[in-house]
Amino acid sequence: MSEKSMRERMLAGEPYISDDPVLAEESQRAQGLAHRINTMDPNDASGRGALLEELLGGFGEHSEVRPPLHCDYGYQTTIGARTFVNWGVTFLDVAAITIGDDVQIGPNVQLLTATHPLEPQPRRDKWEAAEPITIGDNVWLGGGVIVCPGVSIGADTVVGAGSVVTRDLPAGVVAVGAPARVLREL
Repeated sequence: MSEKSMRERMLAGEPYISDDPVLAEESQRAQGLAHRINTMDPNDASGRGALLEELLGGFGEHSEVRPPLHCDYGYQTTIGARTFVNWGVTFLDVAAITIGDDVQIGPNVQLLTATHPLEPQPRRDKWEAAEPITIGDNVWLGGGVIVCPGVSIGADTVVGAGSVVTRDLPAGVVAVGAPARVLREL
């Protein structure tokens, strides 16, 4: 029985070291596609849409992502229908990032799935892991929101600008702060 590659470990949600040649190639592919998206004519919506379909694991009908965007792999991120992603998004998509339908994502939002060991030696040895992020339908993430690894945000929830979401948020609430706390139900 052969040992798992670092890519297989990453995709399985296990600790891995990102030195896998396939991972390096996939990251370069994503960076190249993101560069093309980020530098193309801003009026070429259909060209940008085609590149987003090539880059991402899924890109819903009538969705829009305004450049610049940054991601690790692209194929680990899926965006539902009619979703709007404003300028400057970062998808650290080492694990899956699932974004629902009709989501509004403000400028400079960061969806960060990557984690690192707290212990110094494994971190020095470059071990890392990741936990998936799920954003429900009709969520609004205000500008500058940071969503941490392993977080799920329920449908119809609003997260205030500049908030840091460190724990799951239920559906139908307004949450703000660092760390984000539920302010009220909608």
